[in-house]
Amino acid sequence: MSDRYSKLFAEYSHNVSWEDLPPETIHEVKRRVLDNIGVSIAAFAEDAPKAARLYAYELPMENGATVWGTPVKVPPEVATFANGLMVRYLDFNDTYLSLEPLHPSDMIPGIMALCEWTRRPVREIFPAIAAAYEVAVNLCDAASVRAYQWDHVVYTGIGAACGAGRFLGLSVDEIEQTISIASVPHASMRQTRAGELSMWKGAAAANSVRNAVFASLVARQGLTGPFSPFEGEMGFFVQLLGGNPFDMNALKSLETNAAPTRIQDTYLKKWPVEYHAQSAVDAAVDIREELGGDPSRIESIHLDTFKVSYEIIAKDQEKWEPKTRETADHSIMYIVAATLLDGTITKHSFSQERLRDPDIKRLLKSMTLEEDDELTKGYPDGIPNRVTVRTKDGGVFTKVVSYPRGHANNRMTDDETVAKFRLNVEELWVESQTDRVIDLIWHLDEQKDLDELMKAIRI
Repeated sequence: MSDRYSKLFAEYSHNVSWEDLPPETIHEVKRRVLDNIGVSIAAFAEDAPKAARLYAYELPMENGATVWGTPVKVPPEVATFANGLMVRYLDFNDTYLSLEPLHPSDMIPGIMALCEWTRRPVREIFPAIAAAYEVAVNLCDAASVRAYQWDHVVYTGIGAACGAGRFLGLSVDEIEQTISIASVPHASMRQTRAGELSMWKGAAAANSVRNAVFASLVARQGLTGPFSPFEGEMGFFVQLLGGNPFDMNALKSLETNAAPTRIQDTYLKKWPVEYHAQSAVDAAVDIREELGGDPSRIESIHLDTFKVSYEIIAKDQEKWEPKTRETADHSIMYIVAATLLDGTITKHSFSQERLRDPDIKRLLKSMTLEEDDELTKGYPDGIPNRVTVRTKDGGVFTKVVSYPRGHANNRMTDDETVAKFRLNVEELWVESQTDRVIDLIWHLDEQKDLDELMKAIRI
């Protein structure tokens, strides 16, 4: 295909094997699958996941892939979209931050759908997921598409194409075709995350992964994609990166065929909010405790944040008075106000009733925000946010947090990951079902197929 980059990504993905995987990578894959299923079940009853399932139900397929939480099977591309939307909807799955932010576990539902549909060994999802992470996370270090008003899910699609191709056992050339077919027709505009946000905010990544799964299936049948998808005269670099190529230093592990470890650099989330606000939640929780749990003492609030946070979750006027849950979980101002009131953040913090709460509106009106150059210097190593609360009796409480719980520099333990999972599923599952699913996932590499797991996660 005369493209250095598609060949590099395809060769790397093709060469990853189970034997190449460090034990830590295998373990992290299991943690991500556990987290994915937990956040998807927590989102099951929400409006956008319901809409995606209703779409899927119209396309039943006897030997297809399961729509998570149900007994219904559908074509793998359809399952990828429905399950991927559930995973992403609450903004609660994993994250990586660099020149470009990413939620890499968005790629997992597509690989699992292919596994269930093809009946290939479950162990094969491990090198596929690890390869997908390696490519997508490295791309986040190589260039920012957001800087040119494109959405990060273009990297999700490339990584998912590599993972799908690896899972299906495609040749290097077929994986190249998969990458091209997934990428050239499907560049995603950043408008998805601008202004008032819609349900599509939670669906964009699922759509990119669905496109990657489709691309892998047609490439397997011999369909070719556009030549030179990255380096071509109208390709990725010209259209999405202002004519600039990737920084090859960021792709060294792919060039050297290093064992896939980048999944270990990604972060689990403690709170169901956009990642750049995770540290602001931690800070607000601490301040509320210092207030003795009494938010009525608050006179005013000031937030200091860093440049990327300001651009993504603060600058739009709509973020000051969000009207949708998608806008609210991308509003650092709303998130801090809700945390100071409740002492926590859950999916219920973004209900329509909560969005209209006069107490939240009062705190938002008392709030100011500034972008702080010193905090900006701390990103992307950390996500430093400062919350300052002044009380009616003249008190001042300030807290700065750079590494929220779950960050690569402040990791969640396995016990904490399991505790998060239990909280996510407790409204819909009994304890014995939860225990069964946890056990199946910790032993996922020993399963012959995904049948038991898919039955175990039914609601």
